[in-house]
Amino acid sequence: MEIIIRGEKITVTDAIKTHVTNKLERLEKYFEKNCEIKAYVNIKVNNVSQIIEVTIPTTRFTLRVEESHEDLYAATDLAVDKLERQIRKNKTRLKNKFQSTGLEEFNLNFEVSKEETNENKIVKRKNIEMKPMDEEEAILQAELLDHDFFIFKNVNEECISVLYKRKDGKYGIINAN
Repeated sequence: MEIIIRGEKITVTDAIKTHVTNKLERLEKYFEKNCEIKAYVNIKVNNVSQIIEVTIPTTRFTLRVEESHEDLYAATDLAVDKLERQIRKNKTRLKNKFQSTGLEEFNLNFEVSKEETNENKIVKRKNIEMKPMDEEEAILQAELLDHDFFIFKNVNEECISVLYKRKDGKYGIINAN
């Protein structure tokens, strides 16, 4: 696995590179040895928080995780643990989805414990009636409901939109045409 490390507002020292590389090498057992996988690591500093973002694109999908902690080494440990959990948790789904076409990059020969399975993920379904509104009204509705997201018929874009609250407290919109 090739690991590309980049720092924003932080100098990436040899000690940081070594720690990140050693931790990410734990994930190599989930990838086939002959495939060239690249892991892109972005390290940022935001006030007292150290943020590490790891992105591993494959031919079929992308693994991505972002963790923050006061200690960069702890954030790295949390990020790698989370990536490993994502892979282990979705083993069956990956196998079923790509069985016919093949997953060249992945080695799916590992055991999964009972609590890591994905069965019965959807526990509730809800039907909603969407009335046409603009983005400002959607923000107001989301705040009144105290929700992190809100689905609405966007009169400005003439489509269905999902308004969501970002980690920075601002809003983003996803449009479905």
